[in-house]
Amino acid sequence: MLFFTDEVMRNLLASSLETAELTPDGFRDVGRGPGSMEGEFIDWLTMKDNAASVVADVRRIRHHPLIPKSIPIYGYIYDVRTGRLEEVPGARDAGKAM
Repeated sequence: MLFFTDEVMRNLLASSLETAELTPDGFRDVGRGPGSMEGEFIDWLTMKDNAASVVADVRRIRHHPLIPKSIPIYGYIYDVRTGRLEEVPGARDAGKAM
């Protein structure tokens, strides 16, 4: 979800429903069409910063009324290349038990 924006996704779908190619300059439509404008009505939940998104999620969970304050909340990012979980700086503080 880091490699594109809602606008990029909507434009690609408007042109073609085939899988786009990821190039060093971004996504490139390789399909022949037709596409669909229905992508305009979808929030693709893209993100610009994985770590900031994780910290925000941990804060939201930490302050949720159904989560006991005594339970610590942690935040990690899964690295698909290595298969490892990497703890997000700042997430531990954001989710510490109260």
